[in-house]
Amino acid sequence: MVHYRRNFVPGGTFFFTVTLDDRRSSALIDHVVLLRAAFRKVRNERPFVTEAVVILPDHLHAILTLPPGDSDFSDRWRRIKGSFTRSVIATGAQVSRDHRGEYSLWQKRFWEHTIRDERDFERCADYVHFNPVKHQLAASPSDWPFSSLHRYVRAGILPPDWGGDGSADTSNFGERKD
Repeated sequence: MVHYRRNFVPGGTFFFTVTLDDRRSSALIDHVVLLRAAFRKVRNERPFVTEAVVILPDHLHAILTLPPGDSDFSDRWRRIKGSFTRSVIATGAQVSRDHRGEYSLWQKRFWEHTIRDERDFERCADYVHFNPVKHQLAASPSDWPFSSLHRYVRAGILPPDWGGDGSADTSNFGERKD
């Protein structure tokens, strides 16, 4: 078995890709209110700052910063996934189970990258915000409602038409090619 090594940096900032088990599912946007509630619940239990996020039908990308002295992002994702799964099940939605009888809404693992510096942060945030265009879900990043891009625009960090001309850095950072 391959043992994946994670880079646990106390107080670090990390880019994540978290994916549903069924890549054809739209559960994340179908139940986006429940996903947001799961984030809030876990953030209240185990603080973190959501620096950037985009919710797509079958996966999400997020940049999170942990408190000083805390490097346990894995527990936060376990809690977010679990809270969301329980909430979706409570709606009566059918969620499949794996061979052990455990719910299999999410892929077991997630992909993470430690943000190294401001340039790396900007590159990752641009990737997060441009992702709906990359996946042909929107013509412009500002057209996608489930994105922190709108918060960046309100704060004056990015212009309202950011990425609308396709000029954003859209390298394949953060995702496997299927």
